[in-house]
Amino acid sequence: MTKRLEQAMDRARSLPAYMQDEIASLVLAYAGEDKAVLVLTPEEEADFLEARGEMERSEFADTAAVEAVFAKYRG
Repeated sequence: MTKRLEQAMDRARSLPAYMQDEIASLVLAYAGEDKAVLVLTPEEEADFLEARGEMERSEFADTAAVEAVFAKYRG
């Protein structure tokens, strides 16, 4: 194991269990051992499928709509 990977694992040990599990899933996926890196909730999956459908239908916000959102959150 490289020094850098040892540092990463040492740091990961101090994180909460759920974060350690996320890191483990990413490492295993990177190594080709685990294909399920991201698990969506049913609500997230529905949102994703809706957004994908909008993209396929070329339903994008126009410039005015995007500027309105930016204006709302600019200070």
